Amino acid sequence: MSRRNRLPVGTPDRSAKWHPGRNLERVTSSSSTPDQPEAGQPAQPGQPAQPGQPGQPAQAQSPLLGLPGAVAGDPPDSGVAAHYGEPLIEQRRLERDRAGFVDLSHRGVVRVGGPDRLGWLHSLSTQALERLGPGEGATTLILSPHGHVEHALYGVDDGTAFWMHVEPGTAAAAAGFLDSMRFMLRVEVTDVTADYAVVWEPRVDGDAGGHLVRRGGDPVGGRELFVPRGELAAYAETAGPPAGLWAYEALRIAAHQPRLGFETDHRTIPNEVGWLGSAVHLNKGCYRGQETVARVHNLGRPPRRLVFLHLDGSVDRLPGHGAPVTLDDREVGFVTSSARHHDLGPVALTLVRRNVPVEAGLLADGVAAAQEVVVDPEAGLHVRARR
Repeated sequence: MSRRNRLPVGTPDRSAKWHPGRNLERVTSSSSTPDQPEAGQPAQPGQPAQPGQPGQPAQAQSPLLGLPGAVAGDPPDSGVAAHYGEPLIEQRRLERDRAGFVDLSHRGVVRVGGPDRLGWLHSLSTQALERLGPGEGATTLILSPHGHVEHALYGVDDGTAFWMHVEPGTAAAAAGFLDSMRFMLRVEVTDVTADYAVVWEPRVDGDAGGHLVRRGGDPVGGRELFVPRGELAAYAETAGPPAGLWAYEALRIAAHQPRLGFETDHRTIPNEVGWLGSAVHLNKGCYRGQETVARVHNLGRPPRRLVFLHLDGSVDRLPGHGAPVTLDDREVGFVTSSARHHDLGPVALTLVRRNVPVEAGLLADGVAAAQEVVVDPEAGLHVRARR
């Protein structure tokens, strides 16, 4: 199986012989974690589910693909534009001018209503949500019993319901898990992907046209709007120049922000990718998987660590997702995301073994790369993650 082949979420690849993260250091104490994929997790580092594959809903094409210059993205970001003809200009416009928007309508949307919703979500996930105010954004994770990341939820409460967006093709799985945990509580979980779309704007203020706005907790800054799908074209007419996913992803990578299915595999714990603080509250009550997170935080030294790479700009190619990262001809990790940044040039995120020296020069699929620390190899209770 090619290392760039991708699997639907929840489909273990039992035939794969090459696994860029298989032999990375995994155990930090006498209490080990299993090496087998858990429910809802891919068996190797890979991108989220491709639309149209077995068990996954097909993604609808965004009406904004009809805008001038639009070029559709590749799975899992098909259905929206990768760019509109000028990806670097689109990046600069977003970052420097804080103008325009990015179509994220391929992402899933889940709504949780009911008077018990915030306390219930607080108890299930990694973030402190029980006192979340209306309009306040939050990022929270659903973990496996062993602390491995299963879902990343980017949400906001409107005073009557908690709205969240999730990776493409995963809304049904996220909603299904949440619905299975309702028990006798007064909550109602609904997959509303068919009715609502998400767009991202680089600004934080200004008229939102009456749409629900998510501020704070956004991985790239700015704000996200939940727009009825039937109003998406009308929104675009007044929202300014569009920018594609390539521009947004370049900004995300430069901001050192992990994305589920890109910076994560079936064994990833939040400590490895810098999600402590932004998506994990360390002083809240119990939740599924907390024991692993707390143990690794208290002992320090997460098994692997997220690294930002400055790639050799003289090489006219980018290493793809899953490409090996080597040190002295020894494989020490794998590339998780890469992009051409308008200011920094070619950049990437990678997940490497904790014991890789922070000053060491690396090769990402043969391309020379200099490290910038995202998660300190000693990160834990007494060492803050570097930013």
